[in-house]
Amino acid sequence: MRHLRGKNDTIDAETAARSVLSGTATATPKTGDGTVEMIRQIKIAKDTATKARTQAIVTLKTILVNAPSELREALEPFNDRELLDACRALRYETMDSPEAAARYTLRALADRHRSLDFEARRHERVLDTLVDRAAPQLTGQFGIAADSAAEMLIVVGDNPERIHSEAALAKLCGACPIPASSGKTTRHRLNRGGHRQANAALHRILVVRMRSHQPTIAYVARRAKEGRTTKEILRCLKRHLIREIYRILVAPHKTPELALVA
Repeated sequence: MRHLRGKNDTIDAETAARSVLSGTATATPKTGDGTVEMIRQIKIAKDTATKARTQAIVTLKTILVNAPSELREALEPFNDRELLDACRALRYETMDSPEAAARYTLRALADRHRSLDFEARRHERVLDTLVDRAAPQLTGQFGIAADSAAEMLIVVGDNPERIHSEAALAKLCGACPIPASSGKTTRHRLNRGGHRQANAALHRILVVRMRSHQPTIAYVARRAKEGRTTKEILRCLKRHLIREIYRILVAPHKTPELALVA
């Protein structure tokens, strides 16, 4: 229906209203009145500060490439940290040449990067505290840092009982298998839908585990011997990881009646 009618805010609002009236829209929305909502807000501040910090150093290096040769040759051998320190130490007497303008600009960008770095680190400390308060068991699992745990908490929300089953959480994160069979070949593929930030968090966790977690390394080796591709193995690992996260974040909040329905 969306392909036939197109897409805009009015059509989306009408579709949502019709879904509610017909009874097909049965999902419970997130409440947004607890620690998870606090985590979501702090994470927005952290992500934007981190993005701006990256843009600052990228811009600084762009200015350096086009700077006068004497200044460029003096700063090129440094790594990122040394380069930022050297740029903050640059001085100019008068704004009367391209080199003076380059010195001024490089120093300003280095100061901006330092300020954004302090801001991002401050947000990280607050985020770590909130995540440990909301789900201490989750951050205790191998490869799950505060940033990835925050993404999973944001998906689940302050009312995790609204997620009726482990399969529902997998679908919400884009980690459920999608049939891709043809003829006598039976196979599945990765889901391209769902919450993409949560899916990216699952991917980061699995990258760490595939490098350093011995049970995961053994699983990958066993599945590879069976002829599975890396994408297929990753799909299976994401599903296993969702099961682990569901047991920590959602299952403890299920009443016996809700668990039976699920």
